[in-house]
Amino acid sequence: MKDMIGYCELDCENCDAYIATVNDDNALREKTAKLWAELNNAPILPEHINCEGCRMNGAKTVFCEHMCEIRKCALNKGVSTCGDCPELDTCPTVRVIISNNPSALEKLKE
Repeated sequence: MKDMIGYCELDCENCDAYIATVNDDNALREKTAKLWAELNNAPILPEHINCEGCRMNGAKTVFCEHMCEIRKCALNKGVSTCGDCPELDTCPTVRVIISNNPSALEKLKE
């Protein structure tokens, strides 16, 4: 499995926070912060946009580090991704991601 796949099976390498971090791209941080603040109705600032990957050591966004229920659950259960969890098909937590990204369920089951 690719290390840059999140617990939810989204690809961290395609995440704007990751891309901004590895390229030290402040313009992308600003753009991402503005978008995420609007989408989440939260005070997200450019300096919050730093992440080296959900399952990697290093920087994480505040959401990924402290608020992501999927990440918390996977860490608590000791699974690599939600695809390794026997409760995948009935999990209300992962259902949120799947409802926004149906291809994630297929990837989780692979």
